[in-house]
Amino acid sequence: MSDSPAPLADPHLVYDPGVGDGPREIVVLGSTGSIGTQAIDLVLRNPDRFAVTGLSAAGGRVSLLAEQAHRLRVRTVAVAREDAVPALREALSRLYGPGEPLPEILAGAQAATELAAAGDCHTVLNGITGSIGLAPTLAALEAGRTLALANKESLIVGGPLVKALAKPGQIIPVDSEHAALFQALAAGTRPEVRKLVVTASGGPFRGRTKAELADVTPADALAHPTWAMGPVITINSATLVNKGLEVIEAHLLYDIPFDRIEVVVHPQSYVHSMVEFTDGSTLAQATPPDMRGPIAIGLGWPQRVPDAAPAFDWTKASTWEFFPLDNDAFPSVGLARHVGELAGTAPAVFNAANEECVDAFLNGALPFNGIMETVTRVVAEHGTPRTGTSLTVEDVLEAEAWARARARELTEHMTTEKQMTTEQTAEARA
Repeated sequence: MSDSPAPLADPHLVYDPGVGDGPREIVVLGSTGSIGTQAIDLVLRNPDRFAVTGLSAAGGRVSLLAEQAHRLRVRTVAVAREDAVPALREALSRLYGPGEPLPEILAGAQAATELAAAGDCHTVLNGITGSIGLAPTLAALEAGRTLALANKESLIVGGPLVKALAKPGQIIPVDSEHAALFQALAAGTRPEVRKLVVTASGGPFRGRTKAELADVTPADALAHPTWAMGPVITINSATLVNKGLEVIEAHLLYDIPFDRIEVVVHPQSYVHSMVEFTDGSTLAQATPPDMRGPIAIGLGWPQRVPDAAPAFDWTKASTWEFFPLDNDAFPSVGLARHVGELAGTAPAVFNAANEECVDAFLNGALPFNGIMETVTRVVAEHGTPRTGTSLTVEDVLEAEAWARARARELTEHMTTEKQMTTEQTAEARA
């Protein structure tokens, strides 16, 4: 293990972006989403520690974005949708006083990337959802910022590109599972680590067999028992694709081989992940389910932020359960290990195909089990991925585009076959 490359995320290393004293200046990408709004809540409660200088959002919640900008007194606001600029400017004008300068507005598909690279902030929090977060991730790293990474997809689809740019200690993970591993790893040295254990709530279908999952509906899948998340992430939790992605992410962040990264089902979601050491000890990081704790680690490390999130009330009885993963009902984790070992463009294909299939499932065009069946076929058809030091962003985008198109073709074919079968059955009954 000692000859292995240095991990991307190491709690023993603190990266210095070389900015001045005072409150740590933060740029929040995806400010109107779940991670972004919770990060802003944390900043507002700790004005002596943090100051937000820039915000980015897609553009669907212009009023909220304007309110955030005004309350935080940011210098720059970025919006992906150019057609949202007039409404954003109007919303800002209503909030700012006469003669008070409005923040600079960046607009377009590259706006978040421009914001991530601009200015002299200490930390960029990437809370964007999806692989569109890759370019901002690379821009923040190249600009020398500390990267608080909540956008797991950018690391998964662009692993070699991210690893080529990131300096030791420059990435602090914000996913609850990886923030947990990050903290537990601080208790030992790298050669002392035997295994990483990533916990999964099990989602809404924990305990069901593959056959029992055949007819579940989008409403069933969106009813997560623990976390309130967006629809794509919630469906990924139901299929356990999110755990597969987190296994790949753990491998890339901590440079631990896939055969030493385990997934265990923990319905209460109190233990966010664990590290097993060579002496037999296992250290678990545990808090009540609340993303403000991991966000505080991402923004404040190596210092902790007091009262960032609720703690346990140990005067009350509680039961914590752990179950092995059912790989037959939830084959996504095994497939993720496979594409992670293939590396190169394979994870991008896996992620893009899954996003298309989740959309098809939510629209009623694909059954629940059809999500992973289709993703598995797309991955198999992709074959040998583009790998090596020659991998580029264009390679990743091309692989994603192909995977999305192929997933749509397979879904449409499956829908046509289903319609034909339904019509034939109706004719037979008639």
